[in-house]
Formats: sequence, structure tokens, C-alpha cells
Amino acid sequence: MDVKTVCLGMLTDGPASGYDMKKCFESSFGHFFPAGYGSIYPALATLARNGMVEFEDVPQEGKPDRKVYSITDAGRQELQKGLSNPEPTHKVRSEFLATIWFAHLMEDEQIDAIVDNKLSEIEGFLKMIDEFPDCDCDQVPKGAQFVAGFGRHMAASFKAYIESNRDVLTENKPVDVKLAIGS
Repeated sequence: MDVKTVCLGMLTDGPASGYDMKKCFESSFGHFFPAGYGSIYPALATLARNGMVEFEDVPQEGKPDRKVYSITDAGRQELQKGLSNPEPTHKVRSEFLATIWFAHLMEDEQIDAIVDNKLSEIEGFLKMIDEFPDCDCDQVPKGAQFVAGFGRHMAASFKAYIESNRDVLTENKPVDVKLAIGS
């Protein structure tokens, strides 16, 4: 699935600007499908060129007009086509893990700062997930509830693993890799 398909899916909830979509990516999709302005706006431009979305310029006082996008019937058909893949991939891209791979090249204080920052970030994410509305099933789609629960489980597991194994990164003694992996 690409950013264009996710944008089409977001627009099924109603019209939105690129800025609105960026906020949605940050708050709802950030833990599993990050996207920034550099991918959202080109995706919307392509979708508009291909008739999948239409937009209205909404004047703003003292600012450039705001483009508010809506999905078209052709966009809904394209979204359905994008959702028909029975084998979507699950990829993980982590700057944290790529950085920690090279822990042997860092000072302990540097490692501790990286790990502490990651744990703080995970705490913030868990707080955001816990604030996710889960009691009003008419307003929160089942898929969104599932994804929120999946994200919470993954984050809690990451946190537990990091807390249980952080000393592996800073101790100057041989590490039992099987223990670290199995913990």
C-alpha cells in the first residue's frame, strides 16, 4: 500500500487538507505508516491529476488559500482496488535499531541517552493510544480499534524488551546472545 491509497482511505471520513492529513498520519498512522508533507502533497497532486480526488480552494485571511480535498467515485474504486491485496507486507524501519546496531562504537552515556529517549517516546505513544476512544463503536471503526490495540501491544513489548535488556548495550562483558534474544 502506498501513500496515495492511505490518503484516499482518509478522505472517506470526509474532506481534508494536506495539513489535516499530515496530522492524521502523525496521530493515527505514525507508529506503522509515517508520511510527511514531502509524500502527502505529491500523492494528492497525482490523485487530483488522475481524477481520484477533487479539491476546493478555501480562502484564508492573511494566508494562501487552503486546498480541501474530497474523494471522487473513481477514487473510491481505486481505494477498493488498493484494499484488495490479500497479502499486504509488514515492514519495520527503525532509526533507533539502526543506531543501536552500532552501539559498540558509542560511549555508554550516548547509548543511555538514546535508550532513555526511546523509552520516553514509547511512554508518550502508549499514553496517546490509551487516550484513543475505545468505548463508542459507532464512531471508531473496528479496524482502527484493532490497529490501536496492535500498536499498544507492540509498544509495550518494545518497552519491556528494552528495559530488560538495556544493560546488554553497556556492559563490557561477553553477552549471551541467546539470552538477549529470548528475553
